[in-house]
Amino acid sequence: MSSEEATNIRIYKAANKAVVNISISGGEEAYFSVVPREGFGSGTIISGDGYILTNYHVIENANQIRVTLFDGTVLPAVKVGEDPANDLAVVKINAPETIKLTTIPFGDSSKLEVGRKVLAIGNPFGLDRTLSQGIVSSLGRSILSENGRLIKGIIQTDAAINPGNSGGPLLDSSGKLIGINTAIMSRTGQSAGIGLAIPINIAKQIVPELIAHHGVIRPDLGILAVQLVDSGLRIVKIDPEGPAAKAGLSGPKLIVYQDGPFRVSGWDVTLADVIMAIDNTPVHSTDDLLSYIELKKPGQVVTLTVLRGSRVVKIAVKLASSNSV
Repeated sequence: MSSEEATNIRIYKAANKAVVNISISGGEEAYFSVVPREGFGSGTIISGDGYILTNYHVIENANQIRVTLFDGTVLPAVKVGEDPANDLAVVKINAPETIKLTTIPFGDSSKLEVGRKVLAIGNPFGLDRTLSQGIVSSLGRSILSENGRLIKGIIQTDAAINPGNSGGPLLDSSGKLIGINTAIMSRTGQSAGIGLAIPINIAKQIVPELIAHHGVIRPDLGILAVQLVDSGLRIVKIDPEGPAAKAGLSGPKLIVYQDGPFRVSGWDVTLADVIMAIDNTPVHSTDDLLSYIELKKPGQVVTLTVLRGSRVVKIAVKLASSNSV
């Protein structure tokens, strides 16, 4: 037996019992922005009292969640918290006292380098606790989350990741958790050598909030939808009770005109405010705007540079708080 084989065996023995099979019922198939997913996936036990980390898209449409442990025990699970913006979720099981839950220690994904060996454990096609290995192929990738946000800093690996692996752990050569497998880039929906994982350092920041608050408390601008135009981001939908509306920003205008004997009304999006910059930082995409907002805290004030008709105005907006769920 080679030293590499011995290392793989050691890591698998230490970690595989912490990987669970998650199946859902009563919901529609979950779809990810890269590859369609079905109603099953993987999860990683992160605490001895039954908290399990998985992907949001694995449980998104679930009315009922069932978790299968390493010994075949099937337990009901409840949703604890969800963060669609980072495709992460926490569920919880209450295991019998006769079962001691295995956990995987967190690593530090900021120390990863291209070429480092990694191992993935999951339930591809429902095949329990399957091990695959590969290397870190690239770092700093971006993928689109369920709610249209870019998840940045993604780990790319050539370790085989297939439907059902989502939510399972990506481990380094010391057996520490450095990522949550989340997607594959493939035309067939099966492994094609490009697997993607969410860095564990993102999860470290989010998991405590998911457990404590059932979601992530983020600053909220109160703008619900925008449209990219040459001059910036046109407001397509705005929360009438939100911070932006209260500060005086506006979306499409209702216009009424006469068409022969008929009075016709409709919404004119060209009359909506266009956000050009925030705190003098130009915005060229939705992610530019939201990423900047996330650097702030509820209660702080940002200044929007807005194109209103032919005039450029600056409007101060006091951010509110918004739960990601």
